[in-house]
Amino acid sequence: MKIPIAFLIRSFCRPIKWSSVYGASGRAKGGLIDVRRAALTIALCVAGSAFAQTSSGSSDESNAATLLEKHATLAAELAHNQYRRPLFLASSESATQVSGTVYAVLDSPLSTVSAAFKSPRSWCEVLILHLNTKYCHAATDSNPSTLKVNMGKKTPQPLMDTFGLEFSYRVAEASPTYLAVSLHADTGPLRTSDYRIELQVVPLPEGKSFMVLRYSYGYGLVGRLAMQTYLSTVGYGKVGFSQITKGQNVSYVGGMRGTVERNTMRYYLAIEAYLASLKQLPAQQFNTRLHYWFDATEEYSQQLHELDRPSYLAMKKDEYQRQQAD
Repeated sequence: MKIPIAFLIRSFCRPIKWSSVYGASGRAKGGLIDVRRAALTIALCVAGSAFAQTSSGSSDESNAATLLEKHATLAAELAHNQYRRPLFLASSESATQVSGTVYAVLDSPLSTVSAAFKSPRSWCEVLILHLNTKYCHAATDSNPSTLKVNMGKKTPQPLMDTFGLEFSYRVAEASPTYLAVSLHADTGPLRTSDYRIELQVVPLPEGKSFMVLRYSYGYGLVGRLAMQTYLSTVGYGKVGFSQITKGQNVSYVGGMRGTVERNTMRYYLAIEAYLASLKQLPAQQFNTRLHYWFDATEEYSQQLHELDRPSYLAMKKDEYQRQQAD
């Protein structure tokens, strides 16, 4: 006897009490087996629903299912980690590229995340929270849309002394079950190149979402030497989040991987701050984002602390006013 897929989905995919899996702190309330079972159920059910909806594109279904499978695979790491939130961070370095990746559970539904990040202007609101971002302007009158971004020091700086990047902005896919957005710039500071920021999101039960954020850039010999000069001077002694064990000694990764991990985390926390601010009135949202981002970065002060709160707030308010003036 053949059983319709839709019947199986309705029978098997009952609502999951997400709050019974992750507590408010991001830690698992039940056992690890319960966390994995819940994550696997979500992956199977959403993937099954996508398969049953023949009107959805096959690429969209495949990408959403792949990301949900990753959520199931990372169930243990999302439930128990050093970050005190459902988050997993990884990085890699090769002879020509360095990249950082954050997987995280967001306290916002996909509809909210999608509405926000399908807009290039929202990305400017996010990027300006980062210490090194001095200016961002979204141009939507071209295809693709572009973001003109100025990067500089972690302290106040005139725009003429900063480095300008032009990101092309593309919404690769946007559906009720999957969002994929990418930003790409050909060149960057310190002779770097091929800058990429990529965001993918899928829905989870109880108004949550699962996302992956990838941040990467490339370099040739000159760019690598310039980065090594930075790491031996201004960036000396700074570390990332990945732990390295040598015998009985545990330390944090440094070098270029440490740099990309710090900045990937800063960009992720900016996304988190932006989504949290949407609960406030529009006039209060920017100030809410500033305080949220600063507080969140200070949770990881060994890696991310650079300025005190008054200095950060004053600098960002001046930069935002300059950005809004255009």
